[in-house]
Amino acid sequence: MKNLVLIMASLLFCNLATAQKYSAKNGKVTFEASVPLFEDVFAQDDNNVVVLNADTGDMASISVVKNFHFKTKLMEEHFNESYAETAKYPKTTFKGKIANFDKTKLTASPQKYTVQGTLNFHGVDKPVTSAATIYSKDGKIYMQGSFVAKAADYKVTIPKMVMKKVAETVNVEYNYVMVKQ
Repeated sequence: MKNLVLIMASLLFCNLATAQKYSAKNGKVTFEASVPLFEDVFAQDDNNVVVLNADTGDMASISVVKNFHFKTKLMEEHFNESYAETAKYPKTTFKGKIANFDKTKLTASPQKYTVQGTLNFHGVDKPVTSAATIYSKDGKIYMQGSFVAKAADYKVTIPKMVMKKVAETVNVEYNYVMVKQ
C-alpha cells in the first residue's frame, strides 16, 4: 500500500513538472473609458504578469493597479484614490481558460480563440469572455485580445460631476508575448 501511494504521488508530480508553462512579466494591458468631446480616459500597464499552461489552456494574470498609467498625473491620482481605491484593492486578477486550446496546432498564422474566466477588480469577481488571437513563432506564444467591462459591475462609483466625461463601459485590451518556463 505504501508503495502504491509513492507511485501515485510520483506520477502526479511528474505530470505537474512536465506541464508546458509559458509566461510573460511585461504583458501590456490597456483600458479606455473615453467619451467623445472630452479628454481621453486611457491607461496602460506594461508590467502585467501572465502564466499559461499550454497543456490545458488554463491561464492567470495579475496587475498591480497602480501600474496603470494615464496621460495626466491628476487623472491617475483620481483613478487610484477615488475609483480603483488601490490602497484597499491593490491588485486585479484574471483566472480562466482558453477554450479548445491545443498548443500543437499553433502556427505562425494567428488563430481565433475564446477566453473565459473570472476577472477580479475592486474586490469584485465577475465572469468575462474575451475574443483572442493566438499564434506561435520562434518558440514564443503571442496572444492579443479584448473585452468590455462595466464600471458599475465592479462597484466603481463615478461621481455625478464627471459622469458625462467617463464612459459606463470600459474597453480592455491585452497583449502578451510568452516564453516557455
